[in-house]
Amino acid sequence: MKIPKPIKLAPSILTADFGHLAEQIAAAEVGGADYIHLDVMDGCFVPNITFGPLVVGAVRKMTSLPLDVHLMIDAPDRYLNEFAGVGSDIITVHAEATAHLHRSLQQITMLGCKAGVAINPATSVEAIHEVLPFVDQVLVMTVNPGFGSQRFIETMTAKIRRMRRLMDELCPLADLQVDGGIHPNNIADVVYSGANVIVVGSSVFNDKDTPAANLALLRQHLAEND
Repeated sequence: MKIPKPIKLAPSILTADFGHLAEQIAAAEVGGADYIHLDVMDGCFVPNITFGPLVVGAVRKMTSLPLDVHLMIDAPDRYLNEFAGVGSDIITVHAEATAHLHRSLQQITMLGCKAGVAINPATSVEAIHEVLPFVDQVLVMTVNPGFGSQRFIETMTAKIRRMRRLMDELCPLADLQVDGGIHPNNIADVVYSGANVIVVGSSVFNDKDTPAANLALLRQHLAEND
């Protein structure tokens, strides 16, 4: 099976050095990043707190890359206007976090952003069946959200395949994004399973090498398995 093309890499700033964030984002951009992924956490929906619209707005000034904003927050509808207003290009909300998912997706689209829906590892792909015709992106979490540098849950590859089959039927033009524990040794398996947007955090922003070199290594492993 050939790897589908093109594959987009979306470095998450969750594990970046915030003291040198502009330089880290610039290095990822030079290295061929397709998106900058921003994990927004509220300490309620997930057991961690990160940042809000002010940081997203600051990152908007640092790069021309699309900003892929992942809202891991309860009742995200309250803040959609703010996140769209500071320059988000894609806004993804969790199916588990909103009572009226279709309305949330409609609001994101009306704000001029691409609409994404995320599901946690324990959430069935069927849970979002009815909203798939209204999404631009589906995000399958392959770790339990809240912290970076977690280990990939191996059973999620079968779930990615099920999600891809359902999307091929209901939203074939939408992107299938995967987030959690992706590194050079498993990225090809994730892509073979049907994902075409890969969120990469600690495998890009780390002390082992530069973001550009780490992105090149990820693409090398994809090329070797093509």
